Amino acid sequence: MDSELDISARIEALIFFKGEPVTVAFLAKTLGISDEEVRAGLMTLEQSLSGRGIVLMKNDDEYMFSTAPQMGQIIETIIKDELAKELGKAGLETLAIVLYRGPVLRSEINYLRGVNSNYILRALLVRGLIEKVEQGGRSTAYRPTFELLSYMGVSKVEDLPGYEDTTKAVEEFHEENDNNGHKEEGDGMGTPGGAA
Repeated sequence: MDSELDISARIEALIFFKGEPVTVAFLAKTLGISDEEVRAGLMTLEQSLSGRGIVLMKNDDEYMFSTAPQMGQIIETIIKDELAKELGKAGLETLAIVLYRGPVLRSEINYLRGVNSNYILRALLVRGLIEKVEQGGRSTAYRPTFELLSYMGVSKVEDLPGYEDTTKAVEEFHEENDNNGHKEEGDGMGTPGGAA
């Protein structure tokens, strides 16, 4: 099916799917093409998005999608509305995973929750409750911010209520599933459908 799409369209799909900055090297390796072909595809993609509501952002050798600058005021209003809302069950669930498992990959969060967590992770990032951290070349992971720990009244995650018992239970859950052949896939891959 990949052959039915040109390079720029395939790059577009990958950047959209990842939902976070991706490198030229990642795109080249994933698509099995050269860095030069990726850069050409990125240029074509950027041109095709001209005048659209989505723009292709570049930071050094990383690329990701963002909303057009002209939407800034509306997006700011939406963010303020999101901040004013309560977290809800999905938010608290995701926050607990980051608190007790952080730094934790997005793929593991999706795996534990059974749904795609991109939206709720973004909401928690906007609120300043979690932050991204690089894992030495691996996919982006998430950890609690100092502000969250302060709000929880602890100086380190190990002081959280039931921290040892909870982490032990999660490890046992992983071991049981690994033994049954249900290993995690790459970041976002193999995750059940849906988002929360």
